[in-house]
Amino acid sequence: MGNIPVAAQLYTLRNETAQDFKGTLKQVADLGFDGVEFAGFGGHSAEEVKEMLEEFGLQAASSHVPLADLKNRLDDVIQDQHTIGSSFVVCPYIEDRTEEDYHALVEDLKGIAKQCQKEGLTLCYHNHDFELENLSDGRTALQTIFEEVPELETEFDIYWLKKAGEEPVEWLEAYRNRSPLVHLKDMTTDEEQFFAELGTGGVDLKSVEEKGKDIGVKWWIVEQDESRRSPIESLEISMAYIKENFS
Repeated sequence: MGNIPVAAQLYTLRNETAQDFKGTLKQVADLGFDGVEFAGFGGHSAEEVKEMLEEFGLQAASSHVPLADLKNRLDDVIQDQHTIGSSFVVCPYIEDRTEEDYHALVEDLKGIAKQCQKEGLTLCYHNHDFELENLSDGRTALQTIFEEVPELETEFDIYWLKKAGEEPVEWLEAYRNRSPLVHLKDMTTDEEQFFAELGTGGVDLKSVEEKGKDIGVKWWIVEQDESRRSPIESLEISMAYIKENFS
């Protein structure tokens, strides 16, 4: 599959992990994934999660952590990342999106990113489509976030970039020294533009792969927010595509 390891974002399997966290991790490992990106620990301690990862030969690629926890529980978050062996903490989603909210977010992220950096961790930001809206100075919210917080790195989600009418490779090139994590997703070619298993939609995944290798992406992360199949089957299809088409 090449030199860039592949992780599964466990939000894809949120219902499965709620039923059987450990068993779901085993399924992910059995599909051939190198690691996982966490979206919570399913009620388990970081120590318990570490043991599960070691048992199944998985790595902790990164962790999505709600902004409220990054603001209010950062010391605990950092300690958990050290325990599970994750180097990347990701701000995954924001609720408040006025221009004033974005400026407040920038100030929050500055402090969080610097504290993570002191502890040997990297803070990343995961986009959706709404951050591609322009603010009053003509910059998009996403540009503003990355330009105003130089310590912050990217976790570009190629589905949401395409959904907003953007070209993922252009963003990867623009932030070529700050793009360690990439969310690989595909999109149906109909009007609905629904989430699709890799290789079954219209996103130019090969160009993303080539750019990712060029700029030194550290992890490919497969996420499917919603699926018309079982989520584990969706991940299986996407992983089969990666094995067949990524070098």
